[in-house]
Amino acid sequence: MRTLRDHARPSGLTAGLGGRIGLTDGVIHHQDIRRALDRPRTVPGDRLRVALDMALKAPRLPSRKRTRGLHLVATDLDWTTGDGPEVRGPAEALLMAIAGRPAALDDLSGPGLGQLASA
Repeated sequence: MRTLRDHARPSGLTAGLGGRIGLTDGVIHHQDIRRALDRPRTVPGDRLRVALDMALKAPRLPSRKRTRGLHLVATDLDWTTGDGPEVRGPAEALLMAIAGRPAALDDLSGPGLGQLASA
């Protein structure tokens, strides 16, 4: 019981920003595993919106470099960001691609896809 009480409140880096860092990290790594095992899962839209917004700011992800000059459009959520050539597709695939997961690129389309893929 003491261990549970001592660790009941999240702490550390992933607890920062109201848990958005941990959520983003968890969603990305969870999807890494599920995609590799071909075990698809629909991530709830409210979580994907938070993860997409956080991923664009995360200093440990290559997202700023990858998305600079692109207009990203989620086709399954009301979410869009940026200006320039468009990349569109499911929010989960956008998240994975901007986090540097090339397997997700197959689920995306648009004139900016080449730029995203080569970043």
